[in-house]
Amino acid sequence: MRRVGILGGMGPQATILLMQKVLDAVPAADDADHIPLLVDQNPQVPSRIRRLIEGTGDDPAPVLADMARRLVGAGAEALAMPCNTAHHYASAIRAAVKVPVIDMVDLSVRRAAKLAGVDGRVGILASPAVRRIGLFDAPLARFSVQALYPEDEAAMLATIRRIKTAGPEPETASALRAASNALLQRGAQVQMIACTEFSLLADATADGATAFDTLDVLVAAIKAFAVGDGAGTGQ
Repeated sequence: MRRVGILGGMGPQATILLMQKVLDAVPAADDADHIPLLVDQNPQVPSRIRRLIEGTGDDPAPVLADMARRLVGAGAEALAMPCNTAHHYASAIRAAVKVPVIDMVDLSVRRAAKLAGVDGRVGILASPAVRRIGLFDAPLARFSVQALYPEDEAAMLATIRRIKTAGPEPETASALRAASNALLQRGAQVQMIACTEFSLLADATADGATAFDTLDVLVAAIKAFAVGDGAGTGQ
């Protein structure tokens, strides 16, 4: 079984959720049956929101590259990062190490495109930073699929910040469901939960939406790499 390094802390609860999901993904009769993980739980990674939305924060790329090098130095044979927005800096991580980086964005785009079909629409439930950097737009466009985002960016950002400070609550679940319903009304039946804070509220999507969590896609790829031949890393 191959060891996977996790660039974590973005946010901390999302990293813990990933670890729990990886644990649950393996039918184990003994401790040794589980996937070995090396986790850098680093909440001091510079804020992606400040950097990409407000334009005031430090660059996360050097910090992420250092984390990647430390994890590989400790024995990680592949890397994974449970933060969609941080994949904006994936090229800096790849440049820093020689092991595969399991690409949550690429793998999720492929799943969304398969569900939506040609000329389909996919709703992206994510930080406003994801829309501003076009994280999913060009990858989806290659499959002739259009990305749609919640129109109330302020509400999305406030919901993410609330989850970071108070954890999942009924109020934040209601806000996410309202955004999902609005996307469904605009024709986005297929929807991606593309913020790992929202992964803590993964059931809070509209009735009638075909929704999936990018974190679950990442978990499946981590399992495939650890126990298989590494296929499907998205790299």
